[in-house]
Amino acid sequence: MSRLPSSMALSAFVAAARSLSFQHAAEALNVTPGAVSRQIRALEEQLGRTLFERGHRQVALTPDGRAYLDAVRGPLEALEAATRRMRRRPQRDSVAVVAYPTFAIRWFIPRWGRFYNRHPEIDLQLTTSLDPAEFRREAFDIAIRVAGPGEVGEGHVAEELLPVTLFPVAAPEVAAAVAEPPDLRKVTLLHGAPRPEDWPRWLAGAGIGSVDASGGLRFESLNLAIQAAIEGLGAVIAIGALVEEDIRAGRLVRLPGPPRRARRSMRLVSPAARAEEPRVRAVRDWLLEEARGARRP
Repeated sequence: MSRLPSSMALSAFVAAARSLSFQHAAEALNVTPGAVSRQIRALEEQLGRTLFERGHRQVALTPDGRAYLDAVRGPLEALEAATRRMRRRPQRDSVAVVAYPTFAIRWFIPRWGRFYNRHPEIDLQLTTSLDPAEFRREAFDIAIRVAGPGEVGEGHVAEELLPVTLFPVAAPEVAAAVAEPPDLRKVTLLHGAPRPEDWPRWLAGAGIGSVDASGGLRFESLNLAIQAAIEGLGAVIAIGALVEEDIRAGRLVRLPGPPRRARRSMRLVSPAARAEEPRVRAVRDWLLEEARGARRP
């Protein structure tokens, strides 16, 4: 069996390759530049290849060095991420979930108490982000994201959580002015910056050309645009699952016009290696159960 390089030698190599400086690598690793140089020299001797061209104050990767960096950087980053997850995990079982901010505020958090009542032994940790989860770099067990059936990537498990069904809503006093879809020209359109195409697509799908889809007020998030609609500032295209409680409570009214069902849906995505762990499966099962309840009339 061939002998693997030491973790110290690999860490020294990657740190020096990133900074192209033994001095900077030594500072990052909290060792001396001489120690970095010795570790890299030992690695070169073990590999039988020269990894760096050494100058007076700076070093450069050789072609072999660049090839070796490309080969080892990914596994080392995965190892670092796994180590971070283990260090961050408290004694109680924890499950880290990342979701879109509007989904977290309007759907996830109002239901969170029911999960805690059922599973007080699981520490559920919620992070919000508009960016796709980087499972290799971040300590997430579940990502809730909008995706199509084949968009989750190899090595991941995905289950549909909720459809993305879009339609216009407004506060009751604003809705009173909209007897039919063309009446939307009488009200202010509200836009959430992450979803700039919602009004143009809905109006086009409804066959309404008399309403200026570009006019109105713009907000940095869909959640703010929905809240502005609740306050009577105008009408917004909303994802049905995120406003069901507001409609039920009478804070919002669904306006006339056809719903638009997006091709992509809200999905639960987990790394395949962790998806069936009991703590992760408990959270996924709870979310799916809540979603089934949300779909009931």
